[in-house]
Amino acid sequence: MKILVTGGAGFIGSAVIRHIIKNTSDSVINVDKLTYAGNLESLSEVSSDERYCFEQVDICDKKALEKVFSTHQPDAVMHLAAESHVDRSIDGPAAFIETNIVGTYTLLEVARGYWNQLDQVGKAAFRFHHISTDEVYGDLEGTDDLFTENTSYEPSSPYSASKASSDHLVRAWLRTYGLPTIVTNCSNNYGPYHFPEKLIPLMVLNALDGKPLPVYGDGMQIRDWLYVEDHARALYKVVTEGQVGETYNIGGHNEKANIDVVKTICAILDELVPSASNPNFAAKGHPELDSRANPSIQQATGYASLITYVKDRPGHDVRYAIDAAKIEKELGWKPEETFDTGIRKTVEWYLRNENWWQRVLDGTYNFERLGNN
Repeated sequence: MKILVTGGAGFIGSAVIRHIIKNTSDSVINVDKLTYAGNLESLSEVSSDERYCFEQVDICDKKALEKVFSTHQPDAVMHLAAESHVDRSIDGPAAFIETNIVGTYTLLEVARGYWNQLDQVGKAAFRFHHISTDEVYGDLEGTDDLFTENTSYEPSSPYSASKASSDHLVRAWLRTYGLPTIVTNCSNNYGPYHFPEKLIPLMVLNALDGKPLPVYGDGMQIRDWLYVEDHARALYKVVTEGQVGETYNIGGHNEKANIDVVKTICAILDELVPSASNPNFAAKGHPELDSRANPSIQQATGYASLITYVKDRPGHDVRYAIDAAKIEKELGWKPEETFDTGIRKTVEWYLRNENWWQRVLDGTYNFERLGNN
């Protein structure tokens, strides 16, 4: 197969490409605009492979997309390109509307035009796989409820609303035009090459630098954590074996409160990089930032003493939890990593790959994005 992956220089997209090149005989066309979150260095393991090629294209640019489809003749599309940071969507929603809604529409139209000119065999084999998020469902009130593929949409943030809109567009292009689409909705991903603004890498890097570890509100927001390489396996399984018109929820079976995630990271770092030997570490809390800080955490030792409670995010969802029974039953996928094994692998990766994240933090990874490629 030739698989066109949008957003392939991003966190999940790069994991998908690495999986395909390393574990299959398929070819990949990576289509990425290279916004701030796009990093071609995340693909250094596979970028020299003859089955991989890169096209720096904005998915909102119809003519450029048409050229990509015409040149490469893909057998499938895996659409991961998206603005995805909730805080950024609150501060500036316009980019999320443009990329996640208009970009998805443009990609659908180009894919439809391309699909229409295929022969019958090509049409029957073609797939448009749209990768989305569990955040489109809103949040769960009960402690035992789970998101299923039939859960109604109640997005809370500009980000999740834009992703919900893109999901609806994809399903409409199937029903109206017959374009063979599949949708997946995943829980919170974590793992190697995660952009440092996200919770887990932010906590790791702040701790190593002796900086406060900011936790929203009381830290009791619950998420289902999915190791990114498990997710990449699931996505490939869906695009190659999933049924047209179906939705598959992909989760890690790992519900954790944010504060427990942060404490776990601190404990692993205390073991691997003891704070006493870390010159950046300052063994003190920061209760001045929030009077509600938990006294037990203020009295903590090691990296946990850096935990700081800050004002909660507007409209912050309380709990997400995925029912991933359908994909396990119908496609035989289930996660290989537990949270304990996955989070340890993640922390160890950041400790081994300082060059990667230092280049992200100082901006030098952006050399390609700035037009110097």
